[in-house]
Amino acid sequence: MKTKTKILGKLFGLTLIMLFSTEAGFSQRKQKIAVTGIDSKDLSIDKEVIRNIVLLELEKTNVYEVMDRYDLSNIIKKEGIQVEDCYGMNCQVMAGKLLNADKMLTGSVERYGGKIIVIFRLIDVKGEKIEKTDVMEFINQQDQIQTMMRLSINNIVGIENDKLLVDLLVNYDQPIITSKTTVKLSGPRVGATHYWGRHANRLQAPLAQGGFDMYAVNSVIGYQFEQQFLSSGDFQALLEFIPAITGMESGVVVPSVSTLLGFRFNKSGFEIGLGPVIRLTKTAYGYYDGNGNWQLANTLPYDSNIQTFKGLDSRGKLDVSSGMIFALGKTFRSGYLNVPVNVYYSPNKDGSMIGLMVGFNVAKIPKFDSK
Repeated sequence: MKTKTKILGKLFGLTLIMLFSTEAGFSQRKQKIAVTGIDSKDLSIDKEVIRNIVLLELEKTNVYEVMDRYDLSNIIKKEGIQVEDCYGMNCQVMAGKLLNADKMLTGSVERYGGKIIVIFRLIDVKGEKIEKTDVMEFINQQDQIQTMMRLSINNIVGIENDKLLVDLLVNYDQPIITSKTTVKLSGPRVGATHYWGRHANRLQAPLAQGGFDMYAVNSVIGYQFEQQFLSSGDFQALLEFIPAITGMESGVVVPSVSTLLGFRFNKSGFEIGLGPVIRLTKTAYGYYDGNGNWQLANTLPYDSNIQTFKGLDSRGKLDVSSGMIFALGKTFRSGYLNVPVNVYYSPNKDGSMIGLMVGFNVAKIPKFDSK
């Protein structure tokens, strides 16, 4: 009796093992997925090529049992499935049942402006529902279409993408640029500049002494051109190009060109900038004597050890000098009128300068298409 009980126990145990093994086998079976077609618009790549790329990338994930495209073609012909316009859920569910598939993958790849939009939908055939949808916007670089398909399919099947590839190909939306997020202040500028130190002395010295006979404070007239290269909400980064002339009230024209890197905060109207300035002036080699007076180099005796250097002199030749400008400003606004006010400083070892410039600008009124 005990022997029979042991035999029955072993048979029951073997039966349980077989049942569990069979259940585990069923649970580990990959679900079958089919791709009958991917819609495409305004691309240089054919629909069939895109479908084959999707099949290839889906096979690489090793998540589903992907139905072979040749087997698909035979079944489609045999069952008379119309796949040309079969992209909706109901049509895909019907096709999935005829194909005996667990899942269906459908979607579209469309060029829209400067981007490529990829939409994939994973459909559960038995549940007759859309299980998952993924939408990605890529830059319009069609030679990378296979990589785009790979990224979108990874999202559908739950595989993490390479962040570098995503950053290289995904089309990130640029901040919306409106009159509230950007201010363009190109326009005329007028102001005044004050020099001090040796530089100021040379400008104010009489012509007979090689000076320019200018006032201590000189007018500045110019025009600012600017180009924004970054806009993020309240913040702007831009390049400013300002040609100007100085000293006209003294009968002298000193041309200059400034190129500044500017940072502007639109809501408060404050901005800062810095960059090089190039001026065109007359210079000559000379030295300062014991009384601090400027003398030309040719007045020195041959055996003198005094070092000469290039300085401002109206008797010299036209020369290019360079420096740096640091600016701080605020824009006052009234309707579409912008009034920028800037204070700037340019350091120099022979004498620095400080100045004030005011401008005006009328913002362009947005135009709306009435059609």
